[in-house]
Amino acid sequence: MTADDPLHGTATDAVYDRAGFGAAVPRGERPALVVVDLTRGFTEAAFPSGADLTAEVAATSRLVAAARHGGVPVVWTVISYTPAEADGDAVAWLRKAPGMRALRDGSEAVALDPRLDVRPGDPVIVKKGASAFHGSSLAALLAGLHVDTAVVCGATTSGCVRATAVDAVQSGFDTLVVADGCGDRARGPHDAALYDLQAKYADVVDLDDAVAYLDDPFRKADR
Repeated sequence: MTADDPLHGTATDAVYDRAGFGAAVPRGERPALVVVDLTRGFTEAAFPSGADLTAEVAATSRLVAAARHGGVPVVWTVISYTPAEADGDAVAWLRKAPGMRALRDGSEAVALDPRLDVRPGDPVIVKKGASAFHGSSLAALLAGLHVDTAVVCGATTSGCVRATAVDAVQSGFDTLVVADGCGDRARGPHDAALYDLQAKYADVVDLDDAVAYLDDPFRKADR
């Protein structure tokens, strides 16, 4: 985390340090970039569920370009519901967050942001909840690719990014979260989520660090 984080340098740090949180995460030679829910419904403020994530989309484009150059798999995730799921009462999350019912199969809201370099061979995970791992094939996909490290970015920081990063660790992957590539609807939840992720689950890294890693994951340099 950076020194301008509103939680940094407070008594909170001392409490977390005493508890033994915040150790550095190893970085393997076989990472994957997991881009969480950068669909129009989240990246464009015109959608009720969205915000202007222009900067985060640009940052993610740099991450994707580095991953392509480094031979690193790029995995995209989207939230999308069938009409029966969106209109019914079977999905518990939609009872808490009814605004997500607008994320319907085939709608503009669930289309990946057109500014991103999405290629036909890229895996796309369609999910029904916050974590990209829950009820999906993501863990099996990453294991099949022999991935050892998950590099996570996307939206929203306090929701699907956080849930995905937590489940990445619980699925056995060392995890990095790229702060500049994560966006939220408000700064407070964004900052709090990154602080908690850094303390307990992942290394929260800046864009240049992540780009250098993805561009050459086999580089034997101190990190």
